[in-house]
Amino acid sequence: MAAEIVNPPSGSSAADGPESAESAPEPFDPAFALHRGGKMAVQATVPVRNRDDLSLAYTPGVAKVCSAIAEQPELVHDYTWKSQVVAVVTDGTAVLGLGDIGPEASLPVMEGKAILFKQFGGVDAVPIALATTDTDEIVETVVRLGPSFGGVNLEDISAPRCFEIERRLQERLDIPVFHDDQHGTAVVTLAALRNAAKLTGRELGDLRAVISGAGAAGVAIAKFLLAAGLGDVAVADRKGIVSRDREDLNPVKRELAELTNRAGLAGSLESALAGADVFIGVSGGTVAEAAVASMAPGAFVFAMANPNPEIHPDVAHKYAAVVATGRSDFPNQINNVLAFPGIFAGALQVRAARITEGMKIAAANALADVIGDELGADHVIPSPFDERVAPAVTAAVAAAARAEGVARR
Repeated sequence: MAAEIVNPPSGSSAADGPESAESAPEPFDPAFALHRGGKMAVQATVPVRNRDDLSLAYTPGVAKVCSAIAEQPELVHDYTWKSQVVAVVTDGTAVLGLGDIGPEASLPVMEGKAILFKQFGGVDAVPIALATTDTDEIVETVVRLGPSFGGVNLEDISAPRCFEIERRLQERLDIPVFHDDQHGTAVVTLAALRNAAKLTGRELGDLRAVISGAGAAGVAIAKFLLAAGLGDVAVADRKGIVSRDREDLNPVKRELAELTNRAGLAGSLESALAGADVFIGVSGGTVAEAAVASMAPGAFVFAMANPNPEIHPDVAHKYAAVVATGRSDFPNQINNVLAFPGIFAGALQVRAARITEGMKIAAANALADVIGDELGADHVIPSPFDERVAPAVTAAVAAAARAEGVARR
């Protein structure tokens, strides 16, 4: 199977689909033009040109392969697409900045994710949008789909359900399960933070960070940065700093309170920023300029909300040594596409049973090291189009998997 951009057919009209003239998108809109007919297709990797080809690709030749796999199940990795294909699974409840828009409306995003897997990591992927938001139903459905895939990329599933879904799936499947909204964001953030610290002559252990947002990304980033050696981190939700003295925390945030905020901060996000070294925004909203000005000298501002960063770069640059966003029109874009294609490519290459913390840290270190001598305030993270990225991440993840004993070849 190969994911590819499909050219929109010319001469389209209202007769091409069920849309009425009032509901149809503007015909000149390039986004609708590109998406018409979808962005993917299935493409055979072997020829079927004559009777001999047919007899090998299908019956009777295929029966020999099926029988061999039945006797030695591990051969499925060698004689099917399993070892090189990922399921991109969503329920459409937390799509980009659109929120809970449902499975059908999420499908263009899942197709987009699949073609990014192919373009940037050489990994085939299949978008699967599920018509349920029930945790048990999602888990059972994906488990039953497991034999067809070498990995599962969970996408745009709302918190806190996403944490339980990922945990339960990894317990029941012997293939990697990876929620990119959590871990992909965390990997790229760590890579950028490592280089920002290096640029300014500091270590991760010297830094205190404040994260705006206690959803999937915020929770994962906080845990991951602490595992990588960050000095301290406080996480804020809509009601303020997640702390042990709050009585309104769900189990996920309660666990987070036990792991974070070693300084014992309470109150608002803005108050926590006073003297902080790092701001990481994964929530939306706006942070007052006065709060940014109160941060420590030489601070880092990673304002990653799209399309509107929590702190506009023009404001951040007044006070911060390094500024990053989630947007492609500013320097230092924190983009998950820098991580997930290479992480899955490395895991699939060695048939890893799961993706470990060590594999993710290896991915972040490799991504940071791509910069090399090009390191600068506007270049602490590579471009998604830097051709060095995917090979470096793939090799690092594969090596880490072997070192940790989760590789099966």
